[in-house]
Amino acid sequence: MNDFPNVAVLGAGVIGASWAALFLASGRNVAVYDPAENMRADVLNYIETAWPTLLELGLAQGDRRGELSFHHSAADAVRDADFIQESVPERVAIKHTLYAQIEPALKPGAIVASSASGLRLGEMQAGWIDPSRFILGHPFNPPHLIPLVEVMGNQATAPGVVEQAERFYAQVGKITIRVNREVRGHVANRLQAALWREAIHLVKSGVASVEDVDKAVWAGPGLRWAAMGPTQLFHLGGGPGGLASFCEKYADSFNGWWDDLGDPRLDAPTAAQLVSGVIEASHHRSQGDLSQERDALITAMLKTTTPLRRA
Repeated sequence: MNDFPNVAVLGAGVIGASWAALFLASGRNVAVYDPAENMRADVLNYIETAWPTLLELGLAQGDRRGELSFHHSAADAVRDADFIQESVPERVAIKHTLYAQIEPALKPGAIVASSASGLRLGEMQAGWIDPSRFILGHPFNPPHLIPLVEVMGNQATAPGVVEQAERFYAQVGKITIRVNREVRGHVANRLQAALWREAIHLVKSGVASVEDVDKAVWAGPGLRWAAMGPTQLFHLGGGPGGLASFCEKYADSFNGWWDDLGDPRLDAPTAAQLVSGVIEASHHRSQGDLSQERDALITAMLKTTTPLRRA
């Protein structure tokens, strides 16, 4: 637990504040940078709200937490950091400007990980003189709650850096996967984009309402996906013959469904239809109420499944 005792969080929006809460809960010192004037109050409020959940999940222990500091200079924030989690807005120019500011101030051996969800590692590396200790470390929102982190290095990454980052993330309670080749959206975002595309098609073509399409996910396969991935589940669905038997039985069905999948676009009329449907489905409840419900359900599931995953 002594690996990377000092952490910097660059960008204190929802993602950065969530990271800060998690890193503090692990007992690490956290230096936060963001140019926003209300950065300090926003981060402190986020941490206070997240802390009961971190306690409930065993990711925090009582009042044990690292020291928290705030900085209006990115270079000052990273100066003592062993690990830096960058979560500034997803515009290449902004990221390159930030990297130029922090690179001269980094400690030898420090690792910088970007939370970027849509940018490629290669295009972000172009903002570095030496990108050998810069990697992708993409979380799922909110990072203090959802375990997944997608980790990626490439031929410009120094040996051992990805493994060090994976060890660090494991120490703060994360589950990592390796992204082996650059694609837009990495892995998990592409999977959810594929599902949402067909969900939108089903709504637009009148097959079902927004509410019922969402319900079909959380009351059906979503429960299974929280336990295992789709390929493993279909392996079980094949009975004694496993996945080979499943493919033999259902190849024609799946090929037919794939041929019939929709290809909608998120244009203004489509967005308006979805917005209307989700407001109706949520019975006009506030974003805050819905977020609390989401977090409570995810926390309950994590409390049940995490001991099994660690067994």
